Amino acid sequence: MPNTAKHLIIGSTAAYSGKSTLSVAIGSQLQAMGFQVGWGKPLASIDAFGYGLDVTDGDLTFVPTTLELKSEQQSPNLLSLNRQSWMDRIQHPSTAGLGEALEQYWHQVEGDICLLEGPSNLEEGALFNLSLPEMAIALEAQVLLVMHSNTLGMIDQLVAAQKRLGPALLGVILNEVSETDDELTHGTIAPYLEQLGIPVLGMLPELPFLQGIRVSELVRYLNADVLCSEDHLDLVVESLKIGAMNVNSALRFFGQGSHQAVVTGGDRRDLQIAALETSTHCLILTGQIAPSKDVLAFAKDKEVPVLSVVTDTLSTVERIDMLFGRLPLNNPDKVPLIKQHLAPQVDMTRLLSLIGLERPAIAPHS
Repeated sequence: MPNTAKHLIIGSTAAYSGKSTLSVAIGSQLQAMGFQVGWGKPLASIDAFGYGLDVTDGDLTFVPTTLELKSEQQSPNLLSLNRQSWMDRIQHPSTAGLGEALEQYWHQVEGDICLLEGPSNLEEGALFNLSLPEMAIALEAQVLLVMHSNTLGMIDQLVAAQKRLGPALLGVILNEVSETDDELTHGTIAPYLEQLGIPVLGMLPELPFLQGIRVSELVRYLNADVLCSEDHLDLVVESLKIGAMNVNSALRFFGQGSHQAVVTGGDRRDLQIAALETSTHCLILTGQIAPSKDVLAFAKDKEVPVLSVVTDTLSTVERIDMLFGRLPLNNPDKVPLIKQHLAPQVDMTRLLSLIGLERPAIAPHS
């Protein structure tokens, strides 16, 4: 007997918009209400950075593990996008696309609703008939978009998406709304989108910790040597500072940051000490110049990992800066933050009404 679970695709118009975060936020809310929830990611992606990071899609295990889903509640991954899959498709164009395989989703997932994480944008996967619009058509699914709320350009993107998706577009979640833009977003942008017929189902605040990077990830990404405090690589870095000034300026500059990584030359003992006297979670020394023993002793006392890299300061900063907000949601420490601060911001009552789901008569015990 075919399963009658409704399908909701969580999509975006750009990569790293917060689809996995929203999957956890909405999925946990639905479970708390008593719904049986499924999850899947038909089109998986690989790490675009390289440099030693995993090339697998961490969402495929992290999200179902976080939601404690059984195997029968997980939809199969149909394809992982990588150079090999692209080349195979280009070299064998007569091969059928994977659109028909989506129909299996009707039969393979148990539950009331299945959350599907869509591709990075509206176009990705089109070569394989697995683009977001094609998924919506094949599954007769509704689409909830999640958008970065840091640019007015998102309105253009949303209008274009509305034209592409038509009635399938359920609404939008505006993510990472900064304190500076909060009044503009709530008072002007959200009402305007509503006038356009795009329901705004949530506005999620900007939380630096969610964009943060574990020191262990920096070690892998930079291929760095750990000089001390190896047992504190689970610290999370939320911001990045460059040490290239006199020590008096450095103290003021570093003192303005919080949970930061400081990148400076291995020969700048004065700046290294200044950084360690502030809220620094990681000290990254460039040029592969060994620091003095007193710096390492001070860092060890402060429980701050010190990393050494072969690259120069500018190149190191550029590579780290690419990572913020672009790593998979693979840190369990971030889950309580999502559930406590982001999930309640989603208008679940309106979401359920638009989907056409009624709350179960009896919710599970907490």
